[in-house]
Amino acid sequence: MVRVESESSLLGGAGNVARNIASLGGEALLVAMVGDDEDGKILDRLCKESQLTTKLICDPARPTTKKTRIIASNQQVVRVDHELTAPMEQAESTELFNFLQTVIDEYPIIILSDYGKGFISKEFMSRFMGMITDCEERPLVLVDPKTVNYDLYHGVDLLTPNTKEAGEGAGLPVKNQESVIRAGETLFNRLQCNNLLITMGGDGMALFEGKDAIQHIPTFARKVFDVTGAGDTVIATIALALSAGVDLLTACTLANYAAGVVVAQVGAATASLEDLTECVNELPEPEVTSWK
Repeated sequence: MVRVESESSLLGGAGNVARNIASLGGEALLVAMVGDDEDGKILDRLCKESQLTTKLICDPARPTTKKTRIIASNQQVVRVDHELTAPMEQAESTELFNFLQTVIDEYPIIILSDYGKGFISKEFMSRFMGMITDCEERPLVLVDPKTVNYDLYHGVDLLTPNTKEAGEGAGLPVKNQESVIRAGETLFNRLQCNNLLITMGGDGMALFEGKDAIQHIPTFARKVFDVTGAGDTVIATIALALSAGVDLLTACTLANYAAGVVVAQVGAATASLEDLTECVNELPEPEVTSWK
C-alpha cells in the first residue's frame, strides 16, 4: 500500500536540460512536443516558472509525456510512464522545421536530448543535419543518446552516453578501463562523431577527443542519493561552457563538478552557479590522466 504524503511536478527530459542551463545562468530555447492536455499546460507553466524560452509543438493525438516516480525514504520505488513514442506527424514536423529555420543561426550550441519519444527520428536527423550544414556558422551538435537511435547520430560533435548506453551502442559489456576504450573506439567507427564522453558514475568520465586522445576525469560526488537527471546536468553544463569559449576538457571537468552536486539531491535536480563555484573552490583540482 502506498500513502501519498506530497506531490510535486518537475521538468524532465529536454526540459530538465534547459532548466539546468538556466540555473547556471545561461539562456536556453527549449523546443519540444506536448499534447493538448492538462499535463501539457503544467509543462508550459513549469517552463514559465523556470523563465525558459520555449517552442512547444502541440500534437492533439498524443499525450504529454509524464513519468510518475514513487519515492520512499529518498529512494525511488517504482516509476509509471504515460507516453506515446511514435514519430511526429507531418504537420508537426513542418511546423518544427519552419520554426527552426527562423532561429537556427542564433544558437552556437544545439543539444539533442533524445529520450526515444518520437521527436528524434531518421527523417528529423536527415533534415536537421542538412539545415545546420547550410548555416553561415555551423553550430556544434551535442547528443544525449538513446540506444535504439544510435545510427542516427552520424557526424555529431559530441555524444554523451553512460557506460550502459555505450556498451549497448558498441555491442559489448563495459566494466573497466579497457572495455571503455574498446567501446569508445567502436562508437567512433560506427558513427564518425567528432568527440565522445562516456560517463561512468562513481568512476568519473572518459573523454575521447578522437579515438586516440582519451582523458579520464575522476568523479567529484561526495554523496549520492539519486542519479536521476545527472546526464541532463552534464550535457547542459558542457554546452554552456562551450558557448562561453571554454575548451572541451575544461567543459567536461566543470560538468563533473555539477553532476556531483545534483546526485546529492533527490529527483531531477539542478546545479546553480553558486553551487558550482562552491564545488570548484572547495574541492581539489582533478587529476586528469591520459588513458591512451
